[in-house]
Amino acid sequence: MKFDDDAATVRMTEAEAQANLRAVLQLCVAGKLRCGEKTRRPGAATVTAVASVLAEGDFYAGEAIAAFAWPLLLQAGGLATLTEGKLRLTVRGRAALTKPTAETIRDLWRRWVGNALIDEFSRIEEIKGQRGKNVLTAVKSRRQKVAAALRLCEPGEWVAIDDLFALMRGHGLDPVIARNARAMWKLYLLDPQYGSLGYDGFGDWPILEGRYTLAVAFEYAATLGLLDVAYVEPEGAREDYHGNWGSDDLERLSRYDGLRAIRLNGLGSYALELSDTYDAPETTTDRTLKVLPNFDVVVTGTLPPVDRLTLDAYAEQTSDRVWTLSARSLREALGKGDDLERLRTFLAERNGQTLPDTVATLLKDVERQARRVRDRGLVRLIEADDAATAALVAGDRKAGKLCRLLGDRHLVVSPENEAAFRRAAKSLGYVL
Repeated sequence: MKFDDDAATVRMTEAEAQANLRAVLQLCVAGKLRCGEKTRRPGAATVTAVASVLAEGDFYAGEAIAAFAWPLLLQAGGLATLTEGKLRLTVRGRAALTKPTAETIRDLWRRWVGNALIDEFSRIEEIKGQRGKNVLTAVKSRRQKVAAALRLCEPGEWVAIDDLFALMRGHGLDPVIARNARAMWKLYLLDPQYGSLGYDGFGDWPILEGRYTLAVAFEYAATLGLLDVAYVEPEGAREDYHGNWGSDDLERLSRYDGLRAIRLNGLGSYALELSDTYDAPETTTDRTLKVLPNFDVVVTGTLPPVDRLTLDAYAEQTSDRVWTLSARSLREALGKGDDLERLRTFLAERNGQTLPDTVATLLKDVERQARRVRDRGLVRLIEADDAATAALVAGDRKAGKLCRLLGDRHLVVSPENEAAFRRAAKSLGYVL
């Protein structure tokens, strides 16, 4: 595969995607990600927040691709759920903070392929008429065709985009966009009559199926680090739509037009289940922090965005380059679902030496104290008229196994036992 190295930007996405995953998870912990209640798409402020923590920035300055994709990937992957407009980490999401990132990314891709959270084709805004009834095919089957096509790519080998298109067509992997010929007439550029894609040659494979493939590969597979990419600015990058009516007014058909070539990397092979194991590239963690006995964490080098988010989660920034750990700041982190073992690992790696005894003791004491009480979930509280009645129910052979006495006149029943407890209480003559 050949492409002009001088013209194209080449991004090796494997390592940066794993750093970006940790960063966006930490943004969720901080409550900084918001999405539309109905669309579940990220708002402008959220896109800006995500872009600011991406390890190498987004693919284009001022054009949301990875910054748009990450909040959707978290939702589709079950790592975050939308609560009152904000993304909050789920149990799976909190586990992902300490789980190997490659495993999480593999699961994210699998869940994205089987999810219908959004239709990537909706991001090809220049093609109008998509919202019409019975116009577009089901998104899951389309996405699965693209995923199957990526599995055909030779790991470590660059594939030109037009060669990828040919490979897909040769193997019958057509992510058909329009439901039928009638639906094709409802899709158009600029004008619904003159710009309709129903005219011969106006809705060819590269314009519809090809643009959809670009969106999936660039915005989701590359964002997750499965594909290394070579790309140029999208304006003027492709000419396959220039024969369409009104195309002179369009500098590009999509924000993905600049994608020139892709390369399936080691993480991609693992995520696409072409390999059973993943060997992460060897990396060295810069010693950018110094942890002092007075609980100050001093930044001594360049602090990556994800590391700044981690410090913000556990400590209070007291000056430009100093964060201070305290029992209060650590309890705040625990209350948001963070884990102090992650902090220990983080500080040890970047400090390059054993933590001071005072800091190690603080972490141990806070953790021990925090674990002395536990959330056991919601229960049903049953009140009796008197202590004798409560004791009678609690001592019953059937009902007593489904509840526990709380004080003199109250019984506690867990949700999973409620139906059986009601039946047992009814047999004693008590109807709830």
